[in-house]
Amino acid sequence: MVILFLHQNFPGQFAHLAPALAAAGHRVIALTSRFKESTRWRGVEVIAYRYEPPHDRKSHPWSSTLDRAVDRGATVFRACEALKARGLTPDVIVAHSGWGEALFLRHVWPDARIGVFAEFFYRAAGADIGFDPEFEGRGELGRGARVDMKNLAMRLQLEAADAGISPTHWQADMHPPELRQKISVLFDGIDTDVICPDAQAELTLPGHGTFRPGEEIVTFVNRNLEPYRGFHVFMRALPDLLRARPRARVVIVGEDGVSYGAPPEGGGSWKQVLVEEVKGRIPEADWARVHFTGRIEREAFTRLLQVSRVHVYLTYPFVLSWSLIEAMSAGCAIVGSDTSPVREAIRDGETGLLFDFFDGQRMVALVDRLLDDPEARAALGQAARQAVVQRYDLQRVCLPAQFRWIDALARG
Repeated sequence: MVILFLHQNFPGQFAHLAPALAAAGHRVIALTSRFKESTRWRGVEVIAYRYEPPHDRKSHPWSSTLDRAVDRGATVFRACEALKARGLTPDVIVAHSGWGEALFLRHVWPDARIGVFAEFFYRAAGADIGFDPEFEGRGELGRGARVDMKNLAMRLQLEAADAGISPTHWQADMHPPELRQKISVLFDGIDTDVICPDAQAELTLPGHGTFRPGEEIVTFVNRNLEPYRGFHVFMRALPDLLRARPRARVVIVGEDGVSYGAPPEGGGSWKQVLVEEVKGRIPEADWARVHFTGRIEREAFTRLLQVSRVHVYLTYPFVLSWSLIEAMSAGCAIVGSDTSPVREAIRDGETGLLFDFFDGQRMVALVDRLLDDPEARAALGQAARQAVVQRYDLQRVCLPAQFRWIDALARG
């Protein structure tokens, strides 16, 4: 088959599936704006398109997301017309629906089978919006109308598609019933053979020293350090955690940007704001045990999870992070927020310990308890890894299911 992937930040969620399909003998093409030039990546033909968002066009605030999606969708439409003129006729197209890239594909290849990665469908209440009162500000007039418009491009793409895919049941269930029936729940997959426990693991990070098994290492990971992933809750509890555990080293992985939500009103990064807020409560000797690493490479990240004694994960009711499942696969003892996406992955008391998202003191108490209880840590870590092997393993569970989904999509 000829299979076309669309993702503005390719490979993204298709990092495993696209090269696996190429290795299976299919012709696999990816259209993306992430690459500046066309290239070949792990057997995939990567075709670059250039996208420059408009800066001088005004739209109603409620339609700004739709406007950007239409603009990008039109750019992709032109790129696909050019590919069609060169003779490309894909049998199957798989596109992430988050940025509008699949809006107009039916007008290019009306007979192609189209599937969309339906990552999230926003709601005016009951999920991330309105969850954290600290960042709500004044009551918003017309919130529901704004959210309807925010979802519109994703709705149009899923309506036009033949099928959808979501990584978790909770994310799939966020969609309206008439769209939900199109969606199969298939997680992206974790390579549990690589991300696995290793009692001999050791990690050296320049400027931070060496981290070894047996040490009290507490880890916290975000792509970007921001409230959506509970960075403010973790940081405000940090003084008490350091006081309770005078030998613990706390490793905080993440960059200073914003993936979701808004930046601080006064400028700067959330890291700067929260460090300024709590540092006066932390003695210099204790602050020396806090390590902000920024982003670290894949191999180093795996070793960090392998030496971690307790891994803390928080999130709004929003898209589940790969890092949680990777920490479980590495056998970490997890302390996580009791929010909907986390509850799908973790059974409280069996594969991790959960606490109310806003209760930083409870978080500290759970971490403190686990650091003193090696048997409980081992039991939670082993159970967490077993759950990942059974449900989220890349080679034995997720990729075979994704291949079946692609085959069913192609056959209609």
